[in-house]
Amino acid sequence: MQTFDEFWPFYLNEHKSPVTRALHFTGTSLSLFILACAVALRRPMLVLAALVCGYAFAWVGHFFVEHNRPATFKHPLWSFRADFKMLGCALSGRLASELQRAGVSAG
Repeated sequence: MQTFDEFWPFYLNEHKSPVTRALHFTGTSLSLFILACAVALRRPMLVLAALVCGYAFAWVGHFFVEHNRPATFKHPLWSFRADFKMLGCALSGRLASELQRAGVSAG
């Protein structure tokens, strides 16, 4: 894969289960909340907690639900970007069409 646009369908195929996607959404949302707290409380160590929280939820989905390796291991920046794109698509109602375009059942 040479571009994020090539990576995106692969990423969606690695997140076929609605449970995995829900875990990602939970982890990403909690991470954003913790980051906001880090800024509001001026506690930089909370940034580390935000990263751990986000990845913990995501990796549970990969290891115990999807039974695959997180894309983070090979494509960390694209994976990070795709987490937020997937959340944005879910919040805007576009995720089902993105999954369909990638050949993944919305579940």
